[in-house]
Amino acid sequence: MTSKVEFRDLRRIFGKTVALDGLDLTIEPGEFVALLGPSGCGKTTALRCVAGFERPDSGAVLVDGKDITDVPANKRDAGMVFQSYSLFPNLNARDNVAFGLRVRRVPVAVRRAKADELLELVGLPTHADRFPHQLSGGQQQRVALARALALEPRVLLLDEPLSALDAKVRVALREEIRRLQLDLGITTIFVTHDQEEALSIADRVAVLRDGRLEQVGAPAEVYDRPATPFVAEFVGTMNHLVGQASPEGTVTVLGHTLPIDGPSPDSPEVDVLIRPEAVQVTPAEDGEAEVLVASFRGSSVRLRLALAGGEVLADVPGHEAVRLAAGTRVTVRLVERPVLVAPRTVTVPAPVTEPADAV
Repeated sequence: MTSKVEFRDLRRIFGKTVALDGLDLTIEPGEFVALLGPSGCGKTTALRCVAGFERPDSGAVLVDGKDITDVPANKRDAGMVFQSYSLFPNLNARDNVAFGLRVRRVPVAVRRAKADELLELVGLPTHADRFPHQLSGGQQQRVALARALALEPRVLLLDEPLSALDAKVRVALREEIRRLQLDLGITTIFVTHDQEEALSIADRVAVLRDGRLEQVGAPAEVYDRPATPFVAEFVGTMNHLVGQASPEGTVTVLGHTLPIDGPSPDSPEVDVLIRPEAVQVTPAEDGEAEVLVASFRGSSVRLRLALAGGEVLADVPGHEAVRLAAGTRVTVRLVERPVLVAPRTVTVPAPVTEPADAV
């Protein structure tokens, strides 16, 4: 059975800190929604309000139309997986998975069979008799996931469950979580500050900032059509380029005239937000830009370009690496698509790339 979860004007304040400021969000039955945002944006508080570990100051949490705001945590039909594995060190994997069933006084044979079934489901059929210290971090988190599923909850809550794992294990386990969620059809809320995680596995992504919902939509929509400059900046990488806006709803930047996505700004001088993949480069001896750094990323290369007006990031296919090494002169073109603009800041910081191997 899957359930519909609703946050209705949810507010939670800790001293002078507003953790949730009128959160309204509906999660449909069987949907996988990622709550994404920086530390302190309210995403974990929202999750804890569903679990019953946190009580909002106002507003309500509804499951299938029923207000559960005042229902004790142990009476809510929700399974939660934490960032820390939270396994009992004195119990083996099977007994950890079956712990909730034991509390409910389920017969030994039944709970043992259920635990073995779930360990099979999460890919650990041969690890039932191992204790937590005999398991890797990824294996421990799989046991924690199986334990959350043992009580057959209507809602699965995941609070940054992958952040303590190394990169390769994190990718494998997030794909496993998505597979399980699809197989079981369980309504899932996944909290993360990692945009790649959110975009890769969620049906919809809800971006939070200072306790408010900035945007909610399918991953492609949030990435390609950010509703606000904050979403554009937080989800993915953005270039900030100086442009001149016109009353006709266009902006001129780097010699290109592009349509503005949204209303025209009051001031003609604006910051134009452009994704690196929307910057196209071609080697040319008389090009207006120079490649400062070429960072190889496998299927793509991220270029840091020096232009007369500052620096720009561009993403190009990986096979272009050889002819776009540092020092290469290039011409720059922008993909003709609507762009988001923001009020011009006094100082525009240079774009920053993630560490990578330079070509």
